[in-house]
Formats: sequence, structure tokens, C-alpha cells
Amino acid sequence: MRILHVLLAVLFLMLQGAAGQVFPRPDNSCLIQNGRCFPGICRRPYYWIGTCSNGYSCCRMGWSR
Repeated sequence: MRILHVLLAVLFLMLQGAAGQVFPRPDNSCLIQNGRCFPGICRRPYYWIGTCSNGYSCCRMGWSR
């Protein structure tokens, strides 16, 4: 009976992981800072403000005065 509980827990975790891949959550941490996720490094007129959850660079446009 105990193994049944373990198998159900593993199945539940696998289903949650599959749902996360089918319906990925957007990376709001960069958007909150008014940034965008770019592969590689930030190029002008953008500057680096952090890293996105997918490993891309979080870049924000520089304000010129």
C-alpha cells in the first residue's frame, strides 16, 4: 500500500512537469523591470539588467538625454 502512495506522488509530479512544458509560464521578472529577453549579450541601445529564467539576457533600453 505504501508503494501505491509513492507511485501516485511520482505520477502527480510528472503531470505537473508536463503541464509546465505545455503551458509555460511567462518570465515576468524581466518584464516588471521594463526589460526584454535577448539571446547572447545586450546590444545598443539596450543595456543588461539581469538574466531571464531561460538563460537569456534581460536588457532594458537606455534613456538618452
